[in-house]
Amino acid sequence: MQFVIWGGATLTLLGVLGLLACIWIVLGIKRANLPDAQARAKMQRVVALNLGALAVSFFGLMMVLVGVILA
Repeated sequence: MQFVIWGGATLTLLGVLGLLACIWIVLGIKRANLPDAQARAKMQRVVALNLGALAVSFFGLMMVLVGVILA
């Protein structure tokens, strides 16, 4: 079950990196001082990336949990 634990840890790390990328992108949008409509449009695109990163992290943590339970 080691491969399930390490695979889950890898997925979790990728999810956390995705969340950090979302933060980085949003900070760049805020620094750009765009008009409100453009800033909202760009931030709505980041929401999809954010949800995807959360999902990847969630599935990684579930894999770790299953691996630990089965080990």
